[in-house]
Amino acid sequence: MTKSLACAFALTALLPISAFAHDTPGGGEGAKVTLVYDHELPNVPGKSMRGVLVEYAPGGFSEGHTHPVSAFIYATVLEGAIRSQVNDGPATVYKAGESFSEFPGDRHGISENASKTSPAKLLAVFVVDTAQQELTFPLKK
Repeated sequence: MTKSLACAFALTALLPISAFAHDTPGGGEGAKVTLVYDHELPNVPGKSMRGVLVEYAPGGFSEGHTHPVSAFIYATVLEGAIRSQVNDGPATVYKAGESFSEFPGDRHGISENASKTSPAKLLAVFVVDTAQQELTFPLKK
């Protein structure tokens, strides 16, 4: 990924959220999930790019979940540290400035603030079918 693309994703999180955002499902205890960017890709018919800001309170988390089978996700930690586990991989702590990806069909079993005392923020950028409205589905237990 180019530095300019990374900067564009980071700047998306700084845009005035009240101008075009709305809360989306997928939060957990101490998690606020907000759609901050939604744009159809003119060079990829039927696909859109959506930016989702996830804000975790100290000790906050998102329930285990999946995403649409059409979704590729590139996530960057903007503040604090996020503990994440995708599929059966190891639980990993990502600090501000670090990134990870989720591929179509992946399970996101752990997504939580790694700190009990400081907040954390994550920007998840989805490339997903434009017709897809829901971005997060709880794991079936």
